[in-house]
Amino acid sequence: MLKQTLIISMLGMAGICQAQTKFQPQDTEFYSPVPPVVKTFANKAPSDAIILFDGKDLGEWVSEKDGKSPAAWTISNGMLTVKPQTGGIRTKRDFEDFQLHLEWRSPEVIKGEGQGRGNSGVFLQGKYEVQVLDNDDNKTYVNGQAGSLYKQSAPLVEVRKPENGWHSYDIIYSAPRFNENGRLIKRGMVTVLHNGVLVQNNTELQGTTEYIGMPKMVAHGRGPIALQDHGDLVSFRNIWIRELK
Repeated sequence: MLKQTLIISMLGMAGICQAQTKFQPQDTEFYSPVPPVVKTFANKAPSDAIILFDGKDLGEWVSEKDGKSPAAWTISNGMLTVKPQTGGIRTKRDFEDFQLHLEWRSPEVIKGEGQGRGNSGVFLQGKYEVQVLDNDDNKTYVNGQAGSLYKQSAPLVEVRKPENGWHSYDIIYSAPRFNENGRLIKRGMVTVLHNGVLVQNNTELQGTTEYIGMPKMVAHGRGPIALQDHGDLVSFRNIWIRELK
């Protein structure tokens, strides 16, 4: 039986090889559509990126409280810093699938512990939080530390801050999709690199970020990027986004 199986297998492979010989190299080559050109530069956003914060102004942002008032956070030395008690800020524009880059730094003077230490967050479409937190020797629940999808998915590894204190997040986001009746037909997916280290790998969103209780599946369309005011002097810089189609 084994001998027969081996013979059949060899004959099958011979048939495949014979079929392959009928192809020419050009039979598996195609020349259109041609991908668009994106230029890259050292320490700058790609040429097709939308610059959300370049260190100069908050023209792309508004207050999260009403979605209209000017963003009240502080700009100094090319960085944007939370102004406690003014509330979060959000982009004027709404997005769906995207690549987002931003850099963040914990307060220079670290106070508190756990969730009360260098806390902020990046909200994707205003609903799904990638946590910002001072991780250094700061014990907290693992699905609430930096690099987590808050209260949903802990990071694959804990990434500590570089010598200059600035962290980077590169987030690849595929938005959930809902049909005309509000029924979920495709879950959202998030990949996060923290200082170039993979911490979320095509992680499925379970629903909206909730502080108390389970995630909720709420039908929605395009939405903003939002940054959280948690009362700590967290700073941000070099924020840009590329829409994915």
